[in-house]
This record gives sequence, structure tokens and C-alpha cells, in this order.
Amino acid sequence: MRVEHNISRLKYLLNLYKISVGELLVMINSDLKNKIRKDDILSSTIYLRYLKRIDKVFNKGLPFYLDPKNITKSKEASIFFRKNKFNSELNIGAKKIVNHFEEMKISLSAISKLAEIDVSRKIPIYSIKDDPRKVAMEIRKILYPDFNRNMKIFLKSIISKLADNNILVFEFVETWNKKDTANIDGFFINPNVIVIKRYQKAFRREIFTLIHELGHFLINEEEIEKIDFNYFAKDNLSKIEKWCNDFSFHFLAGEHGKILDSIEQATENNDFHYSLIDTISKETHLSRIALFTRLLYQKKLSKKNYSVIKTNFNEEYRIKREEEQLKKETEKEMGIKHQGRSPQPIKSPLLISTVQTAFYEGILNEYQVCKTLNINPNKLDKYLLWK
Repeated sequence: MRVEHNISRLKYLLNLYKISVGELLVMINSDLKNKIRKDDILSSTIYLRYLKRIDKVFNKGLPFYLDPKNITKSKEASIFFRKNKFNSELNIGAKKIVNHFEEMKISLSAISKLAEIDVSRKIPIYSIKDDPRKVAMEIRKILYPDFNRNMKIFLKSIISKLADNNILVFEFVETWNKKDTANIDGFFINPNVIVIKRYQKAFRREIFTLIHELGHFLINEEEIEKIDFNYFAKDNLSKIEKWCNDFSFHFLAGEHGKILDSIEQATENNDFHYSLIDTISKETHLSRIALFTRLLYQKKLSKKNYSVIKTNFNEEYRIKREEEQLKKETEKEMGIKHQGRSPQPIKSPLLISTVQTAFYEGILNEYQVCKTLNINPNKLDKYLLWK
């Protein structure tokens, strides 16, 4: 079956994702004996089965390609039209994630205007010329929540604090069997959206990523990136990345940063301050290796000893993973089954309040609320206070 499609919309997606027609053909021909050709997808009509293959790449839904209305390329539409180079080489999975949340941002911006919700920036814009430590201490007074040793609760508290200041945070969760996994940890897009990746049992990483992207928000520099968590040991970072890393460290460390400043050289004689580092890690949610890397950066730990410490941590992690895998295999042999499901993304209170207001004002209906919040209809009562 052949259908008429809007070729300009396909070309728009190719332009958006910086994919050539040849690259697209490679993607959709991967398991085909009779290959799809360029003329097959760029003619005025197309086989529906070909269009379905194309949509497996872009996930826009078939109506997108059949819509006769053209889409105008604009800087307001996408960061990919505003910026050509990013800190990381983005794969197709990352680009799709970014595009999804940009569309969410545009949709929520329109909803906020219709509902007359004030989402203007409350926090001033800083510069990389500002001292990141000083800025971190100022911002802590506004955004740092009550500390909680439960890292997930602490993360949710930070997201709530950001929501109070009109900064919208999204988590994205990828299942283990997803074909195109995103090769990024997070990103910031103007004017107020931060997106971070959920890592199973790695909330420290997620917390640091969130605050790093908050740094980008503060200096108003958009970025999409995979963060190098050996950040303090790198000499070739850009000034912006170094600023955001330093800001993130001082925001999370707080007064504990002064303790690291004051300690003596870490050597075998003082057991490399292991006990102190462990305590600070628990009280800040900065990882131990991040703290040791900070000591390396401050030249309070030799590169040789740092390498040994890092190797030991890697070995601890490897052993832990092997033990977890062995436990799973043993339970499987014993017939023990676990009800497994993908973790649900944390929903920002700013997202929820915006949707609630729009519903009460008659701007969104129940279906649109479910779609925007990505919830089942039977969960509506949890988010809407019926009047």
C-alpha cells in the first residue's frame, strides 16, 4: 500500500538530527534483503511499510509524515538549530531524547501562557568570571534542601526546590532492552529546563549531573553532554565545563569543602584520610572517588596513590556486580521470580502544578493531562483534586 507523504517533513527531521539520506537508508535497510532506495523514500508517494521503518528511527508517529503542513526550521524550535557543537558526540538515541523534551518544553510554555502562569526566571544570570565557590554558597541558601541520607529523597527535594524557583527538571528512564540508548547524562535547554538520566542505584551520579546542569542554567549556557566523572583530574576541560564542575562540587560539599582545603597531604601515614573521605561522602552525596579526585586536583594526593585508590574502588565495584549477578542466577535456579518494572521518572512539582492549573482552567482535558504527565487514567485522582 502506497500513501502520499510530506517529503519536507522527512527532510526537516534529517536536518534536525544531522542525518544524511544515505545514513537513514543504512538504518532502515539493516535487515532487508531487497534494499530501500533513495527514490523510494523521496518520491511523492511511499510504501506504508517503508514509512513505518522510517518512523522506527524517529518515533514521531505516522500522522507526522502525512501532515501536509510544512514545518519551519527555527532556532526557537530546537537547540540543534541554535547550536552546532556539543561537549559530546550525540547518538540518535540522545537526539531523540532531546527532541522529545524540547517539544514538551514548547507545549508547557504554551500551556503556561494560556493559563497565565508566571514561569519567569527568579534567579539572576551569572558569568564564568564569577567565582564558582562564591556562587555555590549563594545558591545553596536558595536551593539546597534539608539534607537526607536517602539519596532518592534528597534528589526529589532538590527538584522541588528548583521547581519553587521556576526551574523545570525532567528525568528520563531507559529500559535495558531499548535499541537506541542515549549516550548522555543530562542537558540544559533555555530558558529553564534541565533533563537528567536515571541510573539504577546510582543516585550520586544523578545528583551531581543535576547540579552540574544547574550550573549551565546559572550562566545561561545550553549544553547536551555525557559528564566525565573524573572531572577534577582533567586539564583539557572548557572554561564553562570547569566552572560547572566546580560549582557542582561546592554546592554539594558546602562547608565540607573547607575541611578538604585544610587537611594535610594524603599519604599512607594517615591512611589517605579514608575515614574522613567516607564521612564527607555520606554527608554530601559526593562519591568517594570524586572527593579523592578533588584532593588530586588540589595536589594533596599523588597521581600514583590516586591511581591505586581508583583501582581499588573499581575492584570493589566489580566484586559487588559479580555478587549481584551470582545472586540473580542463584535465585533463578531456585525458581524465585521478582516482579520487575522500569522505575518511574520523578515528576517535578512545577510540571504537576502547571498541568493542574491548566486542567482547572479548562485548557487541558483528562486525556491531555494523562498524556502530559505520562500516567494511566486510573492515576488521575492522585494528581487532580476534584472540585
